[in-house]
Amino acid sequence: MHTVDQENVSATLTVAEPAAKVFAVLADPTTHAAIDGTGWVRESVNQAPLTEVGQIFRMDMHHAGHPDGDYRVVNKVQALDPPRAIGWLTGYEKDDGQLEFGGWIWRYDLAALGPSETEVTLTYDWSAVPGFRREYIQFPPFGPEHLINSLRHLAALVSER
Repeated sequence: MHTVDQENVSATLTVAEPAAKVFAVLADPTTHAAIDGTGWVRESVNQAPLTEVGQIFRMDMHHAGHPDGDYRVVNKVQALDPPRAIGWLTGYEKDDGQLEFGGWIWRYDLAALGPSETEVTLTYDWSAVPGFRREYIQFPPFGPEHLINSLRHLAALVSER
């Protein structure tokens, strides 16, 4: 199931695993390429688990529509409430080393439905994207099916571990 409103899109899936196990996979940036439903995430530059709000982690990406094709994003942990929520802002590093964030957030909310079942909601929220960015990036930059694909990849990955 997925919903789209003016400024965000979300999808929800029940995963037959405990919330702590699902959260541990999400907090490991090395799993994000396997979870990604768009196929854009290539590899995590940082291997350290996500453990605190404000933590920075980078991802190597590829998108045919991107001016460079291959590029790197910088993510900043925005929400971290194990095992209930994890989310991050996405941006990039400017030539002078300063980080700039685009205004969109990826967030996973986990609700334990019992000891071995978790409802996971993935939300992509672009409500804080400034107008000048919206002139050259269409939001969302993917169809809502990519979110449910991500959740299915997550469920498969968690059950393998």
